[in-house]
Amino acid sequence: MLHPSKARVKTALARLGRPAGAFDARRYFRGDHGLRFYNVGTDRMRALARSIFEANRDRWTAPDALAFADTLIQDPYLETKSVGIEVLALYRRTLTMPMLATFKRWLARNDSSNWATTDAICGALIGPLLVRHPEDADRLKPWARHSNMWVRRASVVGLIPLARRGFALDLLYANARLLHGDDEDLIQKAVGWALREAGKADPGRLERYLRQNGRSIPRTTIRYAIERFPESSRRDLLRATSAPPRARK
Repeated sequence: MLHPSKARVKTALARLGRPAGAFDARRYFRGDHGLRFYNVGTDRMRALARSIFEANRDRWTAPDALAFADTLIQDPYLETKSVGIEVLALYRRTLTMPMLATFKRWLARNDSSNWATTDAICGALIGPLLVRHPEDADRLKPWARHSNMWVRRASVVGLIPLARRGFALDLLYANARLLHGDDEDLIQKAVGWALREAGKADPGRLERYLRQNGRSIPRTTIRYAIERFPESSRRDLLRATSAPPRARK
């Protein structure tokens, strides 16, 4: 798609859409108000993004792709947001650290508006950027205290690619600790997921952390964090991290 505009992308997605009865994406996004869907599958969406990249790769740089994504990310349709992210992700080797501010802005102004877009920004953009610049991972530290839940989610999910390589584990655990009191279910699940991935690099550290802090960690987080442990270890950790029964008055 040469010279793609937001309108042309939306027209292409609408043509690729399926009836809701065949695949209704809404079932995965309860509570995400205002999010709309073309019901385009991931493979078709990524093929469209790849075609845009191929048609423009000789004349676009990463800043051009960022400007394109910045336009699409503001659209209410999930797939429109996703095309922008996927096109930009194809330039991941030339993304620069100043772009992190743009990614944070997308999150903070609710352009992500849902867990899937937030996690795509983290997995396709923030994570790879930090893998190339691990010395700058601490920039995500204040995100864990941000008023916006998507920024808070990104403060741990954005570190997962580094954590899988055994890097930034101190930062991930520090941000996780800050988020244990968060009431948002999508934060509790994200923290558990991030801890689980950190545990792949150092399972002993994860077990020690859960045993030392488990009684103050939401059960949702615990259950996600221990998914990779053997069944007997999971049962033992669930018992060890349970809050003691309240004494009768």
